[in-house]
Amino acid sequence: MSRDGIGLLLALVGTACWAVCFFWMHRISKKQNSLLDEIRAQGKRIESLSKAEHDLIKEVHPQVNDIKQGVDEVIAAVK
Repeated sequence: MSRDGIGLLLALVGTACWAVCFFWMHRISKKQNSLLDEIRAQGKRIESLSKAEHDLIKEVHPQVNDIKQGVDEVIAAVK
């Protein structure tokens, strides 16, 4: 095999390796993007649940104080 033939063979091998690497990185990138989309969706769900929980706590908190005062009044009345 001549020197030019070896150079051409190495150039073809290098081009093939580049193509395989490009395809591999493209697949990895697609997987990362889909994972990031899932994480964003999960974050939005957690945020909405957290807001709902916060609203429920704001609703219940004054009632807890009223119940505690009512229990104190009952205890005082029983004594």
